[in-house]
Amino acid sequence: MTLLESDIAKDVQTPHWRIHYNEAGTGHPVVLLHGGGPGATGWSNYSPNIEALSRHFRVIAPDLPGWGDSDEVDFLAYDPIDAVCELLDALGIEQAAFVGNSMGGHTSLRMAIERPERVSHLITMGAPIQMGPFLFGAGGGPSEGLTIMYQGYSDASPEAMKRLVEIMVYDRARFATPELCEQRSAAALGHPQHLANIARVAPKAPIPIWADLRTLASITAPALLIHGRDDRVVSFESTLFLAANIPDSRAHIINRCGHWAQLEHAAEFNRQVIEFVTHH
Repeated sequence: MTLLESDIAKDVQTPHWRIHYNEAGTGHPVVLLHGGGPGATGWSNYSPNIEALSRHFRVIAPDLPGWGDSDEVDFLAYDPIDAVCELLDALGIEQAAFVGNSMGGHTSLRMAIERPERVSHLITMGAPIQMGPFLFGAGGGPSEGLTIMYQGYSDASPEAMKRLVEIMVYDRARFATPELCEQRSAAALGHPQHLANIARVAPKAPIPIWADLRTLASITAPALLIHGRDDRVVSFESTLFLAANIPDSRAHIINRCGHWAQLEHAAEFNRQVIEFVTHH
């Protein structure tokens, strides 16, 4: 049976936020953290992955505060790892494998650095970091993809979301469908307060606090670092830097893949995560 979002959607009240999330499966907890683009949610970022992973693990895919159906936040005072820890506490989870795309990858990275006791495994896809200089990425300013993403906070129309989705993926014909673009637009426009909060402080948002790259060597969790070779949002060079500095890590670079490896190469991504969390 194919899972629908309505089948697994839940809400929980933490000390500071009401957080919407999707939950399926049993076993070791795996937390899927979405990216920071307009219209991003746990479901939209991981709909091809949740069912496959839930056959092996207890899968939690939240809308982080400031996105989707969760409470709004003030990005000048917000720390996403506080929200993640409050969610874990509310769900009775001591430790989980963290899987994060883009902004979610960066939040997962910070969790592994600053809350290592809560992280059993670290898995990132296109995690942005403040490194420099880039040899292969944008120099002197935001990448092409980030520029279009920032524009989406002010204009979340289906046309704007089409431009966003097209730059997030390698295979536009297959993935930049009218249905996905309209879904992203509806999700974004359905929560104008989230868009306004991000636009007000961009580019500080959607990542209000950056990881200290000098502390990467302190990460004790095993790390699987996945990146699309054709990522136009975050250069795959950032993953090479992470792999060079995180002690127990391995990088998996996928050709013909953009910023959304978990969507464009879902079957390969699912196999990698299941194998890594189960056996490492």
